[in-house]
Amino acid sequence: MREYLLTLCITAAVTYLLTGPVRKFAIVAGAMPEIRARDVHREPTPRLGGIAMFFGLCAGLLVADHLTNLNGVFEKSNEPRALLSGAALIWLIGVLDDKFEIDALIKLGGQMIAAGVMVMQGLTILWLPIPSVGTVALTQWQGTLLTVALVVITINAVNFVDGLDGLASGMVCIAAAAFFMYAYRLWYSYGIEAAAPATLFAAILMGMCLGFLPHNMHPARIFMGDSGSMLIGLVLAAGAISITGQVDPDSLFGGSQRQAVHQMVPVYIPLLLPLTIIAIPAADLILAIVRRTWRGQSPFAADRGHLHHRLLEIGHSHSRAVLIMYFWSALIAFGALAYSVNSASMWIVLGIVILSAIGLLLLLLPRFAPRAPRWAEHFVPPRYRRRRAVAESASTPAHTAAVDEEERAPVVAGVAGVNGATALGGARPRFLDRRKAGTSR
Repeated sequence: MREYLLTLCITAAVTYLLTGPVRKFAIVAGAMPEIRARDVHREPTPRLGGIAMFFGLCAGLLVADHLTNLNGVFEKSNEPRALLSGAALIWLIGVLDDKFEIDALIKLGGQMIAAGVMVMQGLTILWLPIPSVGTVALTQWQGTLLTVALVVITINAVNFVDGLDGLASGMVCIAAAAFFMYAYRLWYSYGIEAAAPATLFAAILMGMCLGFLPHNMHPARIFMGDSGSMLIGLVLAAGAISITGQVDPDSLFGGSQRQAVHQMVPVYIPLLLPLTIIAIPAADLILAIVRRTWRGQSPFAADRGHLHHRLLEIGHSHSRAVLIMYFWSALIAFGALAYSVNSASMWIVLGIVILSAIGLLLLLLPRFAPRAPRWAEHFVPPRYRRRRAVAESASTPAHTAAVDEEERAPVVAGVAGVNGATALGGARPRFLDRRKAGTSR
């Protein structure tokens, strides 16, 4: 466990320290696109955060290769090299997309090629445990197609959910933490050496996300971009494929093959389908495809109909929407993990039901926002205070015009002070103009 923690910490440290220089490089390189209609942020923000995450991945693999216990993963398996090859390819495609906005079909083809590269080096599904049937061996073509499909679906699920500051990295970190606990249990509790690569991948993935999160929390100073979202999606899929399709259920339990598969069903179903581990991004992906196809649009056409957009529309703040998504991701991931450990315990089921009820209450919180009494207004946040008089005065035309004039004046003064030229390209963002005029944001 200490070597895993050391690998995680070094990966996080390298990612964290490189993110600052990468941000400056992204600004100089012009990887800071204009704000689009579907975007939530209000200021142009640099991308290419995936560069720091990729070098964090390389650092984690390099350190693990020189540790006493983890070195055996590289000697007995070719999966770390397969992961690095596929990650490098998908990362390059993401960097090009962050800079030049390449076509969606080209990205899809690159994702399939990256998955195929990993399959060629041995990272593939060999067999599947199926209830009432047993362990079913897959042909080479069946394993290749299933592996490529899982990689592509997981990459796009993570990419689709990357719409709020800190959302994708936090949700993937939660999924990786649950996955690490499961893989570590298989390796050290059952002595299954085939689970060692997946355990290492999960630890490195946690380090990549934790190192990037401080720079990406709201308000984000840098975005991971497609170079980061597709990268962490591929690493998560690689870990699930490594442990699901290559660990034989018969090696875990005695008895007949069919009995072993039945006992392992609560464990293998969440790992066979990575969409169950990242159920929220997967649901968002499916809803987006159905919604866009129903409208006659391309499934890759961007819009503002994602789950995180809907949370903002019903009244949640940016931070609270992210925390709610974290909550549901943790509930599903760790609920599946707990159920896989002891599927016969009713306390686990009861706990999941209670936490689900709490999650539904949090979703409806804006509709039932409490209001503090007048005597307690000074002790609660502003959103819980009664401001009827202020709201009524703000709705009058005279007050609205006065507010607009006050907000417009410092913006005009700031633009005139810099002759309308900016280093960010296009019009100068309002937050910079207010700083120039000496006003707060």
